[in-house]
Amino acid sequence: MKLLTAWINAFRLRTLPLAAASIIVAGGLAEQYQVFDANIFLLSLLTALLLQILSNLANDYGDALTGADDQRIGPNIGIQSGLISIKAMKNAIIIVTLLCLVSGLSLLTISFDDDLNSWLAFLGLGALAIVAAITYTMGKLPYGYRAMGDIAVFIFFGLLGVLGCFYLQALILPAVLLLPAISLGLLSAAVLNINNMRDVYNDTKSNKITLVVLLGRRNAFKYHLLLIFGAMLCGALYIYQLEDSQVWQYLFLLTMSPLLKSCFQLNDAIKSDIKEGEMFNEQLKNTAVSTFVFSLLFAIVLIA
Repeated sequence: MKLLTAWINAFRLRTLPLAAASIIVAGGLAEQYQVFDANIFLLSLLTALLLQILSNLANDYGDALTGADDQRIGPNIGIQSGLISIKAMKNAIIIVTLLCLVSGLSLLTISFDDDLNSWLAFLGLGALAIVAAITYTMGKLPYGYRAMGDIAVFIFFGLLGVLGCFYLQALILPAVLLLPAISLGLLSAAVLNINNMRDVYNDTKSNKITLVVLLGRRNAFKYHLLLIFGAMLCGALYIYQLEDSQVWQYLFLLTMSPLLKSCFQLNDAIKSDIKEGEMFNEQLKNTAVSTFVFSLLFAIVLIA
């Protein structure tokens, strides 16, 4: 039972709603454009969740090898718990990679049928997503240790997640959809930023270079505010450009309240130079949940 619990914790299920957020927004956009396909939506969701689990396992494996988790101030999970061996984690990564391939190939087959060019293009994007999930902290050149995590999260959780899932259903890609895609990318980067603000001292010791390590906590908090306000602005601009948009369609802006509350808490913690992880973990959860709620409300106003 303890081993099963250890594996469930290693999957980091709390991160899955964040992975689902971009697919939910894409589904809302597809319904707005009257091209929604339930099979493509569900397979896109499954693929996104598998990629997130793959990234979580690879992150656990990479941090264990480099020692970045030795002084972890987040919860003890995966290899650090002592219940999962490095070999077992490596095998799990291989299995989940294969599941990603099966799910992704099934998705492309349903979406493109005999459109070979689109099939090959998205096959390349899918392969890139798998490589990105694995090499975040694994391999000889883990980009998560080179301050590139934020841009990767922005691309895969925002641009590729929203635009890719929409295109799979519509086979068109209006430029205006960049606005909601950017919103999800910025909010996802904000979640990662809190994680990195929490771990900045241990990351510095472990030579794990994140954007927070480069900027320092105070400047990283200013960057965090830009991410939050930028996301809300892009979402609002998308609704504003719709024909006959109504005030109630800005319902998703209600998520600004918990997000700002988290910002106040983070600001106080940074001013006090708090090194314990409890407060950061709480705001990490709050921001991730707020991002998921944002995606639900945004999709609802488009569908309604």
